[in-house]
Amino acid sequence: MKMHGLGNDFVVVDERGLAPMVDEQTAVRLGDRHRGVGFDQLAVMRDSAEADLHLTFFNADGSRAAACGNATRCVARYVMDETGQGSVTIATDHGVLPARDAGDGLTSVNMGHAAVRWDEIPLAHEVDTLHLPIKGGPVVTSMGNPHCTFFVEDCEAVDLAARGPAIEHHPLFPERTNVQFAHVEGNNRIRMRVWERGVGVTLASGSSSCAVAHAAHRRGLVAREVRVRLDGGVLDIRLADDGIWMTGPTAHVFDGVWRV
Repeated sequence: MKMHGLGNDFVVVDERGLAPMVDEQTAVRLGDRHRGVGFDQLAVMRDSAEADLHLTFFNADGSRAAACGNATRCVARYVMDETGQGSVTIATDHGVLPARDAGDGLTSVNMGHAAVRWDEIPLAHEVDTLHLPIKGGPVVTSMGNPHCTFFVEDCEAVDLAARGPAIEHHPLFPERTNVQFAHVEGNNRIRMRVWERGVGVTLASGSSSCAVAHAAHRRGLVAREVRVRLDGGVLDIRLADDGIWMTGPTAHVFDGVWRV
């Protein structure tokens, strides 16, 4: 299946009841936008003993990711439509994530709690995660994958393609990092743009939106409910006691058959 959340696009392979088929090399071939299908992330649906299903994520370069918020919402919507349920649980390498129908065609997922300790993200050595020793003093957060957030005067003026790769591969990040540039544009509203680890510039990112909202709250810039405006649209983020809830639209573009 091809799906997207705010233009952050995915290929979803349903392996439930089947032997595993997708590996890193397969992901790279499917992710080729000229010779394959093309995606920002690949999500593989597999059976789970602890949840309604398990999702395994690959980036476009074949590397693995523990979390992908928009793909999780898209698959949650698909399974809810498939089963008639109003909620589902999805196991990931980041933990079991509950998702539910938010009404008006929107889907919510609880992405769990953010981690801010240097060794949880992980970083190469101990530093202040609220003000990294990198030019611009970014905030670092983990949502199951690392995020480096720069708060700037105007994120739309930033050359993501030029800045993103150097930060992604900075020696402080042994597992590389996602990169966000953001500015507060109003009362509990954030404008944000994304460079995704292993992918590049993307129109949206769910886990990045959660990380930016959490980082902005740590800095005292916003309250616990935040609207994040990305290049592809808007996500609503709520920092709750039980984790970070993300709500937004999903789209199922088409189904296909993979002949192997």
